[in-house]
Amino acid sequence: MSAADDPDERAAALREEAAEYEELADALEDLATELRDEPVKETRLEGLFDEASTSNPQIWNIVTAFIDVEDGQAVVTDESKLAQGSWAPEIVEGCDTMVTLDIDYGMMPDEFKYRVSKKLSQQIEDFRDQAAEAREEAAELEEAADGA
Repeated sequence: MSAADDPDERAAALREEAAEYEELADALEDLATELRDEPVKETRLEGLFDEASTSNPQIWNIVTAFIDVEDGQAVVTDESKLAQGSWAPEIVEGCDTMVTLDIDYGMMPDEFKYRVSKKLSQQIEDFRDQAAEAREEAAELEEAADGA
């Protein structure tokens, strides 16, 4: 029986996956709290705000902040603008998550906070759901193994 076929090992892997999703959700919650409580210019998302609110919308249409979670902290590794097309796979694969906004020249900080908070809340919910699904699947595998 290979490791992939072993229910105990698969359950352990699923529990580890759930913990990773929870870590992502927790880190994004911290980032959302920072965004809510601090002036935009004093947050880790300052670069995203600058790009989204000052870029020429006749040239650029979206801006993205690429986020890695390192030691439980969300780290914005890069901000990038895009006129058309899609992100290079190596950029997307090199990050844990991203926040993408439409360019809105002159966007006010409160509008930025609202839009990004909404996106972060959705991502947090998605990561929590994925964690719950992984834990549920692990529990089912463990239960089936105990009954076998």
